Parts: sequence; C-alpha cells; structure tokens
Amino acid sequence: MYSLNVSGFSNSSAQYRCKLNEDFKYVLLPVGYGLVFVVGLVLNITAMYAILFRIKDWSPNTIYMINLTVCDTLYILTLPFLVYYYADRDVWPFSEAFCKVIRFLFYTNLYGSILFLCCISFHRFLGVCHPVRSMCWVTVHRARITSIAVWVIVLIIQAPVLYFSRTRNAGNELVCHDTTSDELFVYFLVYSSVVTLLFFLLPFLLVLVCNGLMVRKLLKPGTVGGAKSQRSKKKSVKMIVIVLLTFVLCFLPFHLTRSLYYCCRHLEVRCSLLEASSIAYKITRPLASTNSCIDPILYFMAGQGFRRSMAKGVKKGQRMEEAKSLSTSL
Repeated sequence: MYSLNVSGFSNSSAQYRCKLNEDFKYVLLPVGYGLVFVVGLVLNITAMYAILFRIKDWSPNTIYMINLTVCDTLYILTLPFLVYYYADRDVWPFSEAFCKVIRFLFYTNLYGSILFLCCISFHRFLGVCHPVRSMCWVTVHRARITSIAVWVIVLIIQAPVLYFSRTRNAGNELVCHDTTSDELFVYFLVYSSVVTLLFFLLPFLLVLVCNGLMVRKLLKPGTVGGAKSQRSKKKSVKMIVIVLLTFVLCFLPFHLTRSLYYCCRHLEVRCSLLEASSIAYKITRPLASTNSCIDPILYFMAGQGFRRSMAKGVKKGQRMEEAKSLSTSL
C-alpha cells in the first residue's frame, strides 16, 4: 500500500489523506516505458538515418518530420531513467537537479511532438485544399522559421517544470515528484491546465478541422483523377486516419485522465474516486508514450519516398557485397 498525501489546499486546516494501492504501476510503467524505449529508439533512429542520408532535397514537410523525430528521440531517451525509478518502487537514485531535467525533457518533447504533428497536418491541409496558393505560403524557409518558433515556445512554456519538479525524502530514500510538492500543487494545477489548453486542446482542434476539411476535399467527386492522383489520395486518407487515431488513442486519454486525477486531488473527493482516477491516469501514461513509436511508421515507412530510399540503401549494400565477393573470388 502506498500512502499519498493529497492536500486540496482548501480553507480547512485538516489534511486529506488516502491510502492508495499503486503496486500495479511498478510493473505497468517499467514494462510500458521499456517497450516504447526499445521499439521507439530503433524506429526513430531508422527514420532519422533515412532523412539525413537518403533524402537530398528537403521539403517543408521533411523539416517538420526531422524535428518530430528529434522530439520523439529525446523523449525516448528519458524513459530508461523512469523505468529504473518505477521498477525500484519510487526510489530516485539521482539528484534533485537531474529529477527536474528528466521531467522537463519528458514533457517538453511530448508537447513538441504534438505541435510538430499539428504542423505536419496543417501543411498537408494546405497542399490538399489550397494547392496553388500554398506554393508561395509553404516554403522551406518558412518551415524552418516555424520549427524554431515551436522549439522556443515549448521551451519557454515548459520552463516552469524545472521549478515545480521536486524531490522528497521518504525515510532514507528520495522520491521524484511527477507533479510537484504538496504546498505547490494548487499552482501546478493552474499551470497544468494552461499547458493542456495551449499544447493539447488547441492543436487537437486544429488537427480535427484540417483533417476534416481534407477528407471533404478528397471525397468530393471529380477532385482527383488518374492512377497517380488516386495513389496520392489513398496515401492522404491513410495519413489522416492514423493522425486522428494517434491523437484519440495516445493523447486524448492521457490528458483526460490526468486532468481528472488532478481535479480529484484538489477537490478532496472520496478515496475510492481518487484511487480510480489515479489508476486510469497511470494506465494512460504508457499510451501517450506509444506516439513516439507510431510517428516514424506513419510519416516514413508508410511513405513512398521513405520506402524507395531504404530500398536503394539495401540494393546498394547488396551490390557492394556482390562486388566484394567477386573481387575475393578473383
């Protein structure tokens, strides 16, 4: 059993305490984060290799893709420390400064991924719904400026995490708070709500609108013709479906359950409701992480350009092996 002090910071001086059974998270989170780390790292390194060494002429979409891959990779690199932390049952073996850095990188790159997914969706929307006018709107230079702006905004908005993240002495052991200390929780709740609004709800609405308009355009009779256009249409529809599924399955449950859990802590609800919200929130945390595995599959392996570049790499390797074996035999 795990004793959790969840002060609601009401006018009452009495503290609100519940004993929550969270033993399941010491298996769920290490296993979930561990799988995401292994699979996601392989996929993102493969995707990054293809972009950096196989794509010669970068388009605006490629700019967003490489930034998305960087976000996912940096996010994945924080997971081994969390795997160790939760596998050791909330025992943080490092310093408080490192606790702050890990939490900061975790959330910075999570929300960076969301914003770059949003950029990619908006870019495709312009290409599908406004193909002529978007030629002068969407350029490589503007994509670079937009990417820099996204990084700057995310880093600034996530900077308070460095302040809120704290460690706490639990006997002779150190705990690295996922949220913050009890006395700062009410302020953290306000901050978390603002971040959810700016970095999830608004991008999610933009993605819904852009993809909805793209679907209407693609389904309109007489919009496209020819085999090449039909392939492009199928590819666009495939990407729309997977982007929406990514938001609905990975990000939406995480933000809903997290907001519910934080509100239950603040409002001092019954222990049974608090425990239910805590369980739901922790179950959805690995789901949010799986986005870093879906992104490279979605934007690279499903794309014709990626498959062609990887096929060229394989064929080149085969030719080198054949030439090597031939020279050896001679």
